[in-house]
Amino acid sequence: MANQKNNSVEEMDDSKKLPFTKMNYILVLAGLFLIALGMILMVGGGSQDPDVFNEKMFNFQRITLAPILVLVGFVVEIVAIFWRSKK
Repeated sequence: MANQKNNSVEEMDDSKKLPFTKMNYILVLAGLFLIALGMILMVGGGSQDPDVFNEKMFNFQRITLAPILVLVGFVVEIVAIFWRSKK
């Protein structure tokens, strides 16, 4: 009888655990930071005068680096969702 109570208590403890650990939340924040950084790096490069073309719009930062950071941020978010602790 006492063994059954212990089993039910252990089952309740498992069901009350949060689905994400501290590491999951750290990864979520890191992913959000990378996505935000990528978006910030994409901003700018335009011209105040619509008749003047500005080459800064097509530099490495806006065309290559920023989209890579955004994609890496989304990958980190996916990893954060599926991350399970080894315990």
